[in-house]
Amino acid sequence: MSNITNETVIKPNRNTVQLKVFLNKFGALLGLVLLTIILSILSPSFLKVDNLMNIARQSSINALLSMGMLLPILTAGIDLSIGSILAISIVTTGIVTVGLGWPPIVGLVICVLVGLAAGLINGLLLTKLRLPHPFISTLGTMNIYRGLALIITGASPIFGFPYLINYSGQANFGPIPFSFILVIIVALIMHIFLTRTKTGRYIYAIGGNKEAARLSGIPVDKVLIKVYMISGLMAGLGGLVLIGRTNAASPIAGLSYELDAIAAVIIGGASFMGGVGTIFGTLIGAMIIAVLRNGLNLLGTSADLQTVIIGLVIILAVFVDVLRRRSK
Repeated sequence: MSNITNETVIKPNRNTVQLKVFLNKFGALLGLVLLTIILSILSPSFLKVDNLMNIARQSSINALLSMGMLLPILTAGIDLSIGSILAISIVTTGIVTVGLGWPPIVGLVICVLVGLAAGLINGLLLTKLRLPHPFISTLGTMNIYRGLALIITGASPIFGFPYLINYSGQANFGPIPFSFILVIIVALIMHIFLTRTKTGRYIYAIGGNKEAARLSGIPVDKVLIKVYMISGLMAGLGGLVLIGRTNAASPIAGLSYELDAIAAVIIGGASFMGGVGTIFGTLIGAMIIAVLRNGLNLLGTSADLQTVIIGLVIILAVFVDVLRRRSK
């Protein structure tokens, strides 16, 4: 009788379990909806089409970088170098297209390839040097890539890109920015990659337990190299959008972009412990940051206070992740 009583006491409430599952899946989306409602009440111009398209445009670069950042975080790692990879990618593109006069299509390819190569170096440093954590290797390359960008440009920005290079950041399809359409296309591809491919499943497995994944026959080093290559590639792609928005390639572009990307990933439901997170959650996290910043601008909030508010949102997101893990 006592056993039955004990089981009855400790048995979790079905409604509570369902609520936790719902919040885990749709918590970030619910937060975005609530934030949108609040800002639309506080600012009548928030829901105007022009402003919504502006939010879509503003979120595009961070969304691309965040989707790349998600992969290292899924493996319980991190990539602090994506802002610097963006910088070295775009200044290289500027040198070959504006400086050397190479065809714009070559510049587009080079921008992405430089990002891919920088990510490959990150992955090789992590796996071949056996550094204890990617925080160390990517912190080092963050400074190396930024320094190289400054050296090869003489610390001067490059202006005057051809329209094909600027296209991804300037073009619109009707009222919708092409950069946001690009984000949606990339998100769909990344979602399929993570959920429908062997490598995607391996990424989650490594984040869940790296040693167990290795013992089960997963080629951990090869997967990690691919993870950081994709992260670098996404930084290069984000760089193309940035060039289009500014018609310039600056060696100091992308400063602190890695922080916004990390914030979007964590707000979107991923965990620093690895193994948890989705592409669409990350996309929602990037939208939350863009919506919050846009709304605060409309309300006349100072840039300094905006930084404080974004920081508080990040802390709240991490705290929610800690509570979620404790409840398991």
